[in-house]
Amino acid sequence: MKEGRNLEFKREVTNTFLKTVSAFANFGTGKILFGVDDDGNNVGIEDGENVSLAIENKINDSIRPKPEYSISINNKTKIITLDVFEGKDKPYFYKGKAYRRSDTATIETDHVELKRLVLEGSNLNFEELACGSNQLTFDYLEKKLKEILGVSKLTDDILRTFGFYNEEKQYNIAAALFADENKYSGIDMARFGNSISEIMDRETYSGISVLKQYDMAVAMYERYYQYDKIDGIERRKVEIIPEKAFREAVANALVHRTWDNNPYIRISMFPDKIEIASPGGLTKGLTKEEYINGFISDLRNPIVANVFFRLRLIEMFGTGIKRIKEAYNGATRQPSFEVTDNAVFVVLPAFTTTYEITTDNKKVMEVLEDGMRLSSSEIADKLDWSKAKTIRALNTLHTSGYIKRIGNGRGTTYSIN
Repeated sequence: MKEGRNLEFKREVTNTFLKTVSAFANFGTGKILFGVDDDGNNVGIEDGENVSLAIENKINDSIRPKPEYSISINNKTKIITLDVFEGKDKPYFYKGKAYRRSDTATIETDHVELKRLVLEGSNLNFEELACGSNQLTFDYLEKKLKEILGVSKLTDDILRTFGFYNEEKQYNIAAALFADENKYSGIDMARFGNSISEIMDRETYSGISVLKQYDMAVAMYERYYQYDKIDGIERRKVEIIPEKAFREAVANALVHRTWDNNPYIRISMFPDKIEIASPGGLTKGLTKEEYINGFISDLRNPIVANVFFRLRLIEMFGTGIKRIKEAYNGATRQPSFEVTDNAVFVVLPAFTTTYEITTDNKKVMEVLEDGMRLSSSEIADKLDWSKAKTIRALNTLHTSGYIKRIGNGRGTTYSIN
């Protein structure tokens, strides 16, 4: 056995375990094994009955509110198992502080995490809180309602239907996000040239309606990834990267991101791909597999999602991942998705790759096509190049952001980014 996010070992009973009790009650069910050392070796606990009673008393006296837990003793190994269950009355404090797990460590929550726990314990989402202003205007929202739904005028009843008021009849944060002006960070878009240090164009959309942010992002996409081609007497639109996939990815980033912190949604535009990074990671209870397969178990911003749904910009019961994949049906290069604790990354590749690089460097890219991971020696052999020439090309491509380096030393391999 090894310690992990949901498992901790304690050789003996000291008050430090109470921090982990707080962490498990706040962020996810876990176990603490007493009588096991840091290396996972069984050392046992003598007088298990009395020690278990002492553990119970420490929890009852020190954790507020009282968490749900169970204690069991293995009479053969003399190991005491404490199961702590994630609670509904968050946050759970030990000595006035709330804790969380960070890999195998237990650390104090920061102010953003604590606010989220308070909201969760009150069965509220951040978007439902009062925004602090009753002087909001919704000209852009009204414009979109007229264009898409044929609504003649945005009324107070419509705003109520959208859920833009809290119980005290004040505008909530969801309302502010759709208002013409607000205080929230939005989207940062950059178009890169031959390297990530060569910025060809950059736009930042902030403090405006999320609908306007969405439309402006799509407009910048159209500027660089669509063109008209004349075939005979017909003119047709050609998409380097599918518009449907881009729209879905941006809409999902706006709908599912966290709005209680400052990072922007980052959209990086390259000749051969678009990368979209959305702050916040996945919602609690949603696994990476469920996300990639297009399931949503818990909407982070249900009010925002509802408005996007009514305006036909998203599907209410999916993340849009399925529709992104559908846009690439039959394509050689497929979109990719990566999830961390703090962000979701979507990469939309071009249908046909054109690299703005030298002829020699393009040969390296061609060798690495189709998801190949090769060492510098293998690449040199395939191209019949010297090791020095190969390394120079690989370093240039890595610096330019075209390829990624995996591992180090003799085990280093390269693949297309």
